[in-house]
Amino acid sequence: MFPIDYIEPVFRPPSEARSLILPLTNGCSWNKCTYCEMYTQPQKKFRARKTEDIKADIERASQSLGGVRRVFLADGDAMVLPAHRLLEVLGWLREAFPHLERISSYCLPRNLARKTVAELTALREAGLELMYVGMESGDDEVLRRINKGETYESTRSALEKIHAAGMTSSVMVLNGLGGELLSEQHALNTARLCNDTQPHYLSTLVVSFPMGDQRFREGFGEGFVPLGQQGLFEEIRLLIAHLELTSTVFRSDHASNYLVLKGQLPEDKPRLLRELDLAINQPGAVPLRQEWQRGL
Repeated sequence: MFPIDYIEPVFRPPSEARSLILPLTNGCSWNKCTYCEMYTQPQKKFRARKTEDIKADIERASQSLGGVRRVFLADGDAMVLPAHRLLEVLGWLREAFPHLERISSYCLPRNLARKTVAELTALREAGLELMYVGMESGDDEVLRRINKGETYESTRSALEKIHAAGMTSSVMVLNGLGGELLSEQHALNTARLCNDTQPHYLSTLVVSFPMGDQRFREGFGEGFVPLGQQGLFEEIRLLIAHLELTSTVFRSDHASNYLVLKGQLPEDKPRLLRELDLAINQPGAVPLRQEWQRGL
């Protein structure tokens, strides 16, 4: 029997596939983004877990799993907890898993508004090294229409704090989030925000609605027309063309994407643009995922 009794569903980034998932909270404290249904089920109503329950999970995992090297702090919002509580958990993890190499977490920008760089530095020194930040878009109109509860400035401030603390940032952007109406400004302002903040990792996912798009459309207002495959490629091309990054790993290989793109920016920017040009101008010249191969 697995040592942690999860409240399903549980989500984690693709790169945390081999990590121990340790829930510090259940659900998401914001949980109002209209594109996201990850934590909308009744059992995922937000709450911070009791300290004694978290410690018991760590102790059981230590006894039964042995050499854990990576831990991901779940659910969507572990950073909502105060720094002193996070430091307590990080101490238990280091004691329980002496060979631990990395601890990571999702991070809502709003949760860093209440944390200082000194607190984040202490968390990094205690082992919390990697923050996954859902930028989604750098365009304030898109962010308002999806009820993200963030702005260009709030995301910029959070990423600056993360970097000032010596942490690693992994930023996620949603391709197609503004539909046809806002596609250009979504791409351009997202590129501008990335240029301002220089994330260490940047990935793009295609906005998807496996449970239907009614909630999203109601929040977006009139004018949402989803991008077709070609429109998605053109939007990513516009984004990449305007990126001015100095040392960023770029990935567009999540299962939601039709076209798999991988590279190091700025070195691979010309190649990535060539691959997109082929996908746009010569359909069939590059391999694409079929609909049945895509998902979240």
